[in-house]
Amino acid sequence: MNIGIVCYPTYGGSGVLATELGKELAARGHTVHFITYDVPMRLDGFVDNTFYHEVETTSYPLFEFPMYPLALTSKIVEVVKYHNLDVIHAHYAIPHATSAIMAKQILGEHHVKVVTTLHGTDITLVGLEPTFLPLMRYSIEQSDAVTAVSRFLREKTVSQYGVKKDINVIYNFVDTEKYKRISVGKWRNHIAKDSEKILIHVSNFRNLKRVPDVIRIFAEVQKQLPSKLLLVGDGPDRSECEMLVRDLHIAEHVHFLGKQQAIVEILSSADLMLMPSQSESFGLSALEAMCCEVPVVSTSVGGLPELIVHGETGFIAEIGDIHRMAKYTLDLLSNDQKRAIFAANSRARAVECFDSKKIIPQYEALYASVVG
Repeated sequence: MNIGIVCYPTYGGSGVLATELGKELAARGHTVHFITYDVPMRLDGFVDNTFYHEVETTSYPLFEFPMYPLALTSKIVEVVKYHNLDVIHAHYAIPHATSAIMAKQILGEHHVKVVTTLHGTDITLVGLEPTFLPLMRYSIEQSDAVTAVSRFLREKTVSQYGVKKDINVIYNFVDTEKYKRISVGKWRNHIAKDSEKILIHVSNFRNLKRVPDVIRIFAEVQKQLPSKLLLVGDGPDRSECEMLVRDLHIAEHVHFLGKQQAIVEILSSADLMLMPSQSESFGLSALEAMCCEVPVVSTSVGGLPELIVHGETGFIAEIGDIHRMAKYTLDLLSNDQKRAIFAANSRARAVECFDSKKIIPQYEALYASVVG
């Protein structure tokens, strides 16, 4: 099958999921065309059966604002026409599904199908702007099939937009053969002493991720247990976080690693992940951590309770409850036997429920149903 994937190429979960999906589909014999404004971050090497089409926006004095959605529509039309695509898989309703649906209408007789995957902020943030509500509803209902990455997100979509469309829940996935704990002794020794524990947080450093809460939780933990904090990623809140670390006098214990490709190596050095998000439709970085035997302490928002089993693979607390999350963290890090059990449970749950070998066939079946 010829499949076009429209996504953001950036560090966020939707772009990561879309890219990993494309790579998995290509490995299973499908031809995959990525259509976006830059090479997807996780498309970091040659992958057979994959192609990249760059969307270029033209600068013209008459147009005051960027024309990306229209440029994307034109590029989708071009790729479908010349590469005979069967399906356009749009990750995010606005603008990607909107552009894909417009392209489908332009193409007419080519009969390309549009599958839309809802990832979270397109529903819980962007789509709630009053001016976008009709467009969001239209983009969902005009798609040939719609998926959501969690039951929470499906229910949120139905309740907020009143859509009549059936929405399939297809969870995020992880390659459990690639994401597994490996030996990183030398690298870990550069970060922490043998007596110290390593906490980790991975995100795009946006307000919804509440990275300052990560730092405050760590500050409480550090008072009672020698430890280090690894902050992976970058974004608009990074400067504020760097200032907070200095204000709390813990700068020597916190490492800002920025955007990283060697995620497996970094996760394999960690003892626990913190995810105190305000909104999280699934929590892909938490799943990757669990697959590398890293328990997760998170908030009880969105799809996180569908991923993390409280008291078995990690702990869940209310938003902003820094003291409780610090207590849970200390509970695990101060008891090596208990942490080892949680680590093994985390890996087992990732393999049993979210292995790519179990999730990718669900997408293949969906494509077949809309094309057939």
